[in-house]
Amino acid sequence: MADSWLGFGAIAIAVFLVMEVVAWAAHKYIMHGWGWGWHESHHEPHEGMFEKNDLYAVVFAGFAITLFAIGRFAELPVVTAIAVGITLYGLFYFLVHDGLVHQRWPFRHIPHKGYAKRLVQAHRLHHAVKGREGCVSFGFLYAPPVDQLSAELKASGRVRAEQADERRSGI
Repeated sequence: MADSWLGFGAIAIAVFLVMEVVAWAAHKYIMHGWGWGWHESHHEPHEGMFEKNDLYAVVFAGFAITLFAIGRFAELPVVTAIAVGITLYGLFYFLVHDGLVHQRWPFRHIPHKGYAKRLVQAHRLHHAVKGREGCVSFGFLYAPPVDQLSAELKASGRVRAEQADERRSGI
């Protein structure tokens, strides 16, 4: 199937979509689990362009580079298509999460409507909890409904109700 451009593209897009599930699981169970040592920097104020959490991007990029090499040298276009899907997801993560949500880019666009606003609000609610326990919204490109996330935070008792509302309506 990966011998045709259509098949190659279909595999890459499928992997891109699956990566949101992989990223959600990695974020919830690794970054907020045994890998908190790197991810904690993302939940704390920091100075400078980089944070320790950026090491995850290096690891994931290394994984994609390895797949590109295997696909190229073993002449396995399916593996190359998988690497393309992972790389595209990483690019979107880089632009949307780091750029739009966390404003780590020179542009300072704050969305005031639509899905982009919901994505930013959901991630703000993710950061409403201090520490690694009790967070909501672990996806990077998919954001559950903000009312649902706010209700989960309020019910958890990890944040005050007004704090969840303040985070949600911050834009």
